[in-house]
Amino acid sequence: MSDQNIAVFWFRRDLRFDDNAGLFHALKGDLPVLPLFIFDQNILDDLEDKDDARVMFLHDTLSAMHQRLNDKGSSLLVKYGKPEKIWREVLQNYSVRAVYTNHDYEPYAKERDEVINQLLTKQDIPFRTYKDQVIFEKDEILTGSGSFYKVFTPYKKSWLEKLEDGMLESYTSGLSFDNWYPTSSIPMPSLDDMGFERSNIEIPPNRIDEDVIEHYKEKRNYPAQDGTTRLGVHLRHGTLSIRKLARQAIEINETYLSELIWREFYMQILYHAPQVVEKSFKPKYDNIPWQNNEDDFARWCEGRTGYPIVDAGMRELNKNGYMHNRVRMIVASFLTKHLLIDWRWGEAYFARKLLDYELANNNGGWQWAAGSGVDAQPYFRIFNPYSQTDKFDKEEEYIKKWVPEYGTDDYPEPMVDHKQARERAIETYKEAIN
Repeated sequence: MSDQNIAVFWFRRDLRFDDNAGLFHALKGDLPVLPLFIFDQNILDDLEDKDDARVMFLHDTLSAMHQRLNDKGSSLLVKYGKPEKIWREVLQNYSVRAVYTNHDYEPYAKERDEVINQLLTKQDIPFRTYKDQVIFEKDEILTGSGSFYKVFTPYKKSWLEKLEDGMLESYTSGLSFDNWYPTSSIPMPSLDDMGFERSNIEIPPNRIDEDVIEHYKEKRNYPAQDGTTRLGVHLRHGTLSIRKLARQAIEINETYLSELIWREFYMQILYHAPQVVEKSFKPKYDNIPWQNNEDDFARWCEGRTGYPIVDAGMRELNKNGYMHNRVRMIVASFLTKHLLIDWRWGEAYFARKLLDYELANNNGGWQWAAGSGVDAQPYFRIFNPYSQTDKFDKEEEYIKKWVPEYGTDDYPEPMVDHKQARERAIETYKEAIN
């Protein structure tokens, strides 16, 4: 065991040295800082695809961070296993006197952190956590009666009113500090060590395109256009600071800023109502008798529904780990309303495939599509894939890119009739929730 007293900074959803709240506070302290990242076996064991691009992205990101610390005479301690076991090993091998990290709000993360907090408390080691992945968190934005917001528009209004000068300022870069724990390079586990392999999916660049943000409002709904930033994966894993992105949005485009506020709206829903992970936000929607036909679900997953805009979206997702936001709404509505398949099935498939998968956003979006979430719209809002195509892909450019056999005998007939499916969905919902 090393007898030098140290602090540990635990990287999780904040994989950057620049503008990292918890890391800044750790490095401002008196103790040399050893950074730690744990490839959590509890999470990785649930991943179905061994070429999961997100694991590759994390590994590549950590390798680059590891090298940058090596250049400063330090190292990044990267472990693979179950967090409690890893932490027991760390406490045996190092004289840890303080642990720093940033808040995480998902139910599993909260349980994990409580276990580690109890472990550290027994050894009189403070566990200091900070707000980093959002601008406002937990109970910082509440209604006049002290409850959490369930409608986006008043939440956004309150969010904007509470924003003050200084809230979006960056923290000093961690690499400008010299009190990293001096150690020789510590070997990292390889992808193969963890049972994974490299993916062919490309990760979008971590670059804020000001031109995209400037024209976001007029281009964001058209899937054939390059109208979105594709930065979701970087926000999810913290390779990009939310403060930096919000500063750009405020200066350039309020519509884009609204998307960032939606992200925080769904995070506070998940924080205050964690039951939404398994259940409908509106409980009576759990009475819907879903058909849950496995063959229908397989056709939806593979992009063989006979509805071109739906199939294009699913094929884009399967190939690139991404789907345009407008198309996400269309395919989710199709699954839950046209096919009467439980939103949880679709949510799980998105969780498996999306590079930018975020529990709060994914859950919120799927419950919105199913009518079971916080949205006040009635259950009979059902997207018409044909009219959506006419509005947002009129020249069928997006469809033809992803469904090359469209218009030939090789393309399947629609698996359901839109009018009949719409009527069936309305009747099914009406009987279940009234």
